[in-house]
Amino acid sequence: MYHRRFLSPALAALLGLSALAVQAHEGHDDAPAAVQTSAAPRFAAVSEQFELVGVIEGHRLSLYLDHAADNSPVPDATLELELGGKGKPLAVTRVGEGLYQAELSQPLADGETPVTATVVAGADSDLLAADIDWHAPATAVPPSAWAGKSRLALAGGAVLLALAALWAWSRRTQRTGGAA
Repeated sequence: MYHRRFLSPALAALLGLSALAVQAHEGHDDAPAAVQTSAAPRFAAVSEQFELVGVIEGHRLSLYLDHAADNSPVPDATLELELGGKGKPLAVTRVGEGLYQAELSQPLADGETPVTATVVAGADSDLLAADIDWHAPATAVPPSAWAGKSRLALAGGAVLLALAALWAWSRRTQRTGGAA
């Protein structure tokens, strides 16, 4: 009857320990939120007449030009854009109402890059200025907390399976009178 005295407390202890291996899935744990480091660099330049937002993805710069008063797209404007104070404007192409694109010859350098935009829309014109603050994402990936917890869960499951087999064996030997 040694098995009976040992089996119940062992199963209770293992069930209690198995709760340690359980972890909430993403978004439902108490860990601090991960910092997003891969967002596309962007800038916003605002004047009394216009709002210009630029989003850089690789070598493509998407520009959104709106009227500051009502946030409506500016139709048929001419944009001249300069990055980094190099004196050479980027070629900007209109691709839709209030939507423009330009191609960068090279990716942005880390740090702040000044942006200057000249907007001409009919009789209205303005000079807008902003900075793009861009830092390349970190390349180091933190080790997964799941690796250790999944090994613990597997080990706990294996022990539970072994104890269940031991329990079944002891029940069988009790029924057959000790002959297995």
